[in-house]
Amino acid sequence: MADLLQKANKKILLGNEAIVRGALEAGVGFISTYPGTPASEIGLIFFEMAQQKLKEKKKPSFYFEFSTNEKTAMEAAVGASFCGLKTLVAMKNFGLNVASDALMPFLYTGTNKGACVLVVADDPSCHSSAQSEQNSRPFSYMAHIPTLEPGDPQQCLDFIKEAFKISSKMSLPVMVRTTTRVAHQKMPVSIAKSIKQKANSKAQIKFIANKHQYVTMPPRVLEMKEELLTKIEKIKDLAEKSPLNKVEFANSKKTTGIIASGVGYLYVKEALKELNIELPLMQLGFFYPLPEKKIKSFLKKLTQVIIVEELEGFIEKEIEAIAKTANPKIKIFGKNVLPQTGELRPEQVILAISKVIKKRLKPFEQINFRPVKHLPRFCTGWPTCPYWKLFAAVKQAAPKQTIFGGDIGCYMIAALPPHNLYDYLSCMGSSVGIAHGIKKATQNKQKVIAFIGDGTFLHSGIEALLNAVYNQSNLLLIVLDNSITAMTGHQPNPSTAKTGMGLMSHPVKIEEVVKALGVQNIKVLDQEEEYEQLVKTIKDFSNKKDVSVIIARRICGLLAKRNLKK
Repeated sequence: MADLLQKANKKILLGNEAIVRGALEAGVGFISTYPGTPASEIGLIFFEMAQQKLKEKKKPSFYFEFSTNEKTAMEAAVGASFCGLKTLVAMKNFGLNVASDALMPFLYTGTNKGACVLVVADDPSCHSSAQSEQNSRPFSYMAHIPTLEPGDPQQCLDFIKEAFKISSKMSLPVMVRTTTRVAHQKMPVSIAKSIKQKANSKAQIKFIANKHQYVTMPPRVLEMKEELLTKIEKIKDLAEKSPLNKVEFANSKKTTGIIASGVGYLYVKEALKELNIELPLMQLGFFYPLPEKKIKSFLKKLTQVIIVEELEGFIEKEIEAIAKTANPKIKIFGKNVLPQTGELRPEQVILAISKVIKKRLKPFEQINFRPVKHLPRFCTGWPTCPYWKLFAAVKQAAPKQTIFGGDIGCYMIAALPPHNLYDYLSCMGSSVGIAHGIKKATQNKQKVIAFIGDGTFLHSGIEALLNAVYNQSNLLLIVLDNSITAMTGHQPNPSTAKTGMGLMSHPVKIEEVVKALGVQNIKVLDQEEEYEQLVKTIKDFSNKKDVSVIIARRICGLLAKRNLKK
């Protein structure tokens, strides 16, 4: 990670590093997150900063935490913003689904004197996602949350600072939506010479009771919605004047224009250079609300326009509606020339533009190479990944025709060769809930073994296990406790006891939680040291008449290796 506190005019930064730097320059005082790639680095950087301050016996200018899930992260930020702090919440796209229950009413209450910026990272092409290729932008419409879309690391920094300004001015949370190529690209970024953290005095950091603002009960809640919509109208005026929505090559006499957002803007710039042509180009930094007047002015001079955006064409639909009054005869190209599945590639944008303007392309140079095929697999070497032995024991012990349910974590890899284990895999915490549904639907005629990691269990598995116990299921759950949230970069969680500020807390023992939920059959085993006992227990627990839980506890091999080097 780059030293983000180092004095400099420019630094080469990842998009996620630029987000952190922008938040620091904006005076962020409270950060909460649940790790999820492609947003993971945001939390890790703040974590490293907090630990460094702890070593230096200095107090950080901010509070940071790894929350137990995205909903609790959102709620914590809501509370801090009520007390006047500038808050940042970071998560991947699926985390927004989890956080939405807290986010929706937050738009109605708004912040107090503080601010709140929500960073959501989408993952087109599912590079680090299993459950869907989710496009998070529709949440903007549903929640009425102002949403910005940066296209590169410099814009990540600038847009975050602008988001804090909008949030402070309008007393509303603001969402900044990134994608994998925005979060993980690098470029030289212009930064402030120093970070001037204006510390809030203890007298300023205070929750001031205001039932009229913070209690979302009808009929008041309907008034709150009207107030929110009024604020959105005011933000539309901001969007019209904002430099985040900019037009390039405005003096071009060409009648074909391009409207782009996110990383698509960079690909358009590259394509125009490759095609040696200047077309009027509008970058929409605001996704919601759109600068409709500015768009109308842009469309009036054109006969055709190309909309370049990743995934589904939400901007395209908006442009179609705006064009009906601005320029009814204009031809609109979007998802009829560009894909709505998978992330955009520069060559796709080049081909789309050339097709629309009917410009012949020189043939692309064909490079003959043999692609290296490599499926993800568990770590090898010593200390070994504990999952090799675990899944070997499961295959040895599980009755024939057993249904295996996967969940989200490193152990997802067991869905691939050589294991080919899982019969279903959905979203975080779902292995238990789906297993329970199968058991009830089949009247316990089919054996089901569900798998879940320690981090995922604490994130969203507890409720599902409680439901299975309460409704008298008899599934077998194996909790893979490797003492860390491993897949996203070895972040701590409640079972590891270390907090986001680097302090030691009381470690949560999963077996104690499971027992408190009413599970009677519980066994804690080390799959390396107690392999035969594990095999025996799987056979035994598979025939129990109520819910059973095996906690396979052994440290992540990679973490053990790192600990040996310390």
